[in-house]
Amino acid sequence: MQFDPMVFFWIFLIIIAIQPIIRQKLLENARLKLIAEIEKKRNSRVILLVHRQEIMSFLGFPIMRYIDINDSEDVLRAIYMTDEEMPIDLVVHTPGGLAIAATQIARALSKHKGKVTVFVPHYAMSGGTLIALAADEIVMCEHAVLGPLDPQLGQFPAVSLLQVVEKKPLSEIDDSTLILADQAEKAIRQMKETIVEIVSRSYSSEIGRQIAEKLVSGKWTHDYPLSAEEAKDLGLPISTDMPKEIMLLMSLYPQPVRHSVEYIPIKKSGKV
Repeated sequence: MQFDPMVFFWIFLIIIAIQPIIRQKLLENARLKLIAEIEKKRNSRVILLVHRQEIMSFLGFPIMRYIDINDSEDVLRAIYMTDEEMPIDLVVHTPGGLAIAATQIARALSKHKGKVTVFVPHYAMSGGTLIALAADEIVMCEHAVLGPLDPQLGQFPAVSLLQVVEKKPLSEIDDSTLILADQAEKAIRQMKETIVEIVSRSYSSEIGRQIAEKLVSGKWTHDYPLSAEEAKDLGLPISTDMPKEIMLLMSLYPQPVRHSVEYIPIKKSGKV
């Protein structure tokens, strides 16, 4: 039999091509197995909203994921498939995203009769914070963060646009800025009303308005990281008792292959 090196070359290419697919399937199976174990342990429905930086398979450059309509459809579908009395555990890891999508998820969670727990292993900014407000309990790691909910109109914070109108004479303000300021006022009012509606699951309207005012007023920049202690001071139902299983689950949603941080993943002790 004549040896044909091209056969081995093509076999090698096929193996290289299917390797990422096999690795991804194994990862997905490990996630589903751990999710099933957590659901059995907590007698709950576990849902994950995780936005990691991803590498496009063909072009190879990183893209960022945000909360979008597809996410809201998937989460709503999971909620509708859950008995109304069954607890829901939602793991949120996101920089935020579309306000309409985050609001849909938050409203659906706030109307669920069973206990709703939102786990924030690392961060849930902007729309992620809005979703967390719908929970009976927000479980954060000690160094995890939430974020303010002040509306943004394009590149401008809504609160800052209103300050421009207050500080400058009307004759010195152009029409486009006045239009933006009008939209900013509406956006701020709508966000406050949405927050009051969502937190009404656990708080009175008065306390809800206080929480809304603190998160929407523009006291912080939109990307300011609110620690667990600060979130607790706002009156939110914060716990830092993060289950180990949730952190293990997050490790099954890896960043792209090239990491900036490397270490030997074993627990180290100072004892000799």
